[in-house]
Amino acid sequence: MYNKKYLFNSSLKDLNTFAIDVTAKKIIFIKTIHALIKTVKNCKLFQIPYLILGEGSNVLFLENYKGVVLINRIKGIKITEKNKFWILHVFSGEKWHNLVKYTLNLNIFGLENLALIPGRIGSAAIQNIGAYGLEFKDVCSYVDVLSLKDHKIQRINKNSCKFSYRSSIFKNRYNYDYAIIAVGIKLSKIWNPTIFSVLKNYINLKDTTAHKIFNIICKIRIKKLPNPKKIGNAGSFFKNPIIIKKQADKLISLYNIPYYPQKNGLIKISGGALIQNCKFKNIQIGDAAIHKTQKLILINKKNATSKEVIKLAKIIQTCILKKFNVFLEPEIDFIGPIGKINPLNVLNKIET
Repeated sequence: MYNKKYLFNSSLKDLNTFAIDVTAKKIIFIKTIHALIKTVKNCKLFQIPYLILGEGSNVLFLENYKGVVLINRIKGIKITEKNKFWILHVFSGEKWHNLVKYTLNLNIFGLENLALIPGRIGSAAIQNIGAYGLEFKDVCSYVDVLSLKDHKIQRINKNSCKFSYRSSIFKNRYNYDYAIIAVGIKLSKIWNPTIFSVLKNYINLKDTTAHKIFNIICKIRIKKLPNPKKIGNAGSFFKNPIIIKKQADKLISLYNIPYYPQKNGLIKISGGALIQNCKFKNIQIGDAAIHKTQKLILINKKNATSKEVIKLAKIIQTCILKKFNVFLEPEIDFIGPIGKINPLNVLNKIET
């Protein structure tokens, strides 16, 4: 039925960075657009659920998946030189961090602030990844999506992608009937460093280079963040909350919480600092725990189940709401037996 590598009733533990040990009815590694189209057609023909994954770096599997998991390995990078810009056409199965390194080696600068972010190119667009003052939307030119109904490829201009904090149109409207095939990234030939927040403590503006910023950010992330290959995690489990200025001012003055003014007048505050101020004492549910230094990150210390992770998340969410009147919204996708489930629907059912 399939002409690509596939696995039956196999564990997804090594294919999701949270390392939740669940299985899928079938796992297929997809390397071409043609293979993706053929596989999805067969799934639809036999009414089998399917899920497209890249690195599995932003998901929590709630239980065994009853359908086919398609692992996107559609790769390729095409670079076009313009007078003032470089245009990179990057296929969605490429690793994001590999792209950052690749461009630096070619002396094409502008992605260095996004070094060491896990995941593939497709998820970078879906999540609008960001770090150290730069987001994917800042470098995106377009996103190419494949209709899984008529198999036509549509190019969506950056301005139509509805990028926002850790979100885009691809998390909603283009979630099920479309697959991201490639993205266009536009980088200026005139490089201007993005020096944000903590980077100011490490960078000398007079002699900084993109390579220096890349190396510093890699060191910071390696030191601060848990390596998914050693400790299961999906990065920040919750988003940093964005609240009105009046409420933010009160919390900032009372608890000295880091904050980031937004263009719309609202204030983004540190969710990790809120959790820190709740002063959980080595709280752990089974093997699910809060990371020691990055409190927004929940970790799988060894063999945590999704139920343990969810229970821990609910305890945190309830504490923050009660103490600060701030709601922590999950950032990661929850995957049920046949597809994505609204995380809020899952957490609302949990009693603490």
